[in-house]
Amino acid sequence: MGREQVHPDPAWETGGEPAPPRGIVVGVDGSDHSHCALVWAAREAERRRRPLHIVTAYSVPIFAASGLDGGYATVDDSVIREGAEAILKHAMDKIAFYNIDVDASVENGDASGVLLEISETAELLVFGTRGRGGFVGRLLGSVSSALPAHSKCPTVTVPLICADRLGETTDDKHVLAERARSGSQPVENVVVVGVDGSEQARVAVLEAAAQAERLSARLRVVCAVPQYTGSLAWVPTPMDRDALFADIKVQLDAGVAWLRSYFPALQVETQLVDGSPVDILVDASRHVELVVVGTRGRGGFTGMLLGSTSDGVLHHAKGPVMVVPDRDDPRLADRASFGPMLGDS
Repeated sequence: MGREQVHPDPAWETGGEPAPPRGIVVGVDGSDHSHCALVWAAREAERRRRPLHIVTAYSVPIFAASGLDGGYATVDDSVIREGAEAILKHAMDKIAFYNIDVDASVENGDASGVLLEISETAELLVFGTRGRGGFVGRLLGSVSSALPAHSKCPTVTVPLICADRLGETTDDKHVLAERARSGSQPVENVVVVGVDGSEQARVAVLEAAAQAERLSARLRVVCAVPQYTGSLAWVPTPMDRDALFADIKVQLDAGVAWLRSYFPALQVETQLVDGSPVDILVDASRHVELVVVGTRGRGGFTGMLLGSTSDGVLHHAKGPVMVVPDRDDPRLADRASFGPMLGDS
């Protein structure tokens, strides 16, 4: 897979060959959706003092010929590449005033595969929720659904409805209709993270805490307890939800004590709510800086918060969503010493 540098930063090259992208990577395809992601990524690169790599990807389409002389016809690769380079040039110009090191590349290949490979060395991947389609397209859309579950680094999806809070404009009729329904809501300087007692959720909490520190924001740890369904028909007696909530609250407080041992200056609050995790987190996304979830969770009595829930939040969120992949973290080792854990129940 070739990588062509656009206005390359020499720091990205080793021995004359482009080095793998590190720092913040954002996928663009020329759509308004990707412009929102681009602005969010540039701000994040500035906050973290990390380089920003802008990437677009395309595959050369092949068309089956009809008629007696069967065969295939391909579109001129150079024409598509020129279009991709124009998209990158526009993206570079758009964020030229940010105080960050910027690099960009055109990738030849399926967008999902391209970004998944980049995730092995990137610190963070950022993209919009859907894109323009076409030759340079497919960078967004299905990618924003598929990539978070398989990425090796955290991902952030930025929906187009965030355009106004990022200083962008759009005439998308769906966004305008949504704004008309919900009205203007102030954005709290809060990072929300969903937990369900799984180890994956604790990894997400650590990443959310680090992000809250970067934003000088409060961290809100949310545990949503859905109503029981028919899948729990085997339970012999009705569960005492008041007792269950009291139990979870003790364990949440222990988790906060553990978190504060690593982030002593961070303002942390907990929210234990009765309801659908997807609905709770989607509603929160309307008026907070960021919602954070893990890629999969424990399920069970308190759960199904991650996994299918993270997918649901991604599809319906009204603000940026970070999905944190499962990974080892040495800080998890001493969690039990701070008190009972949700995963023990």
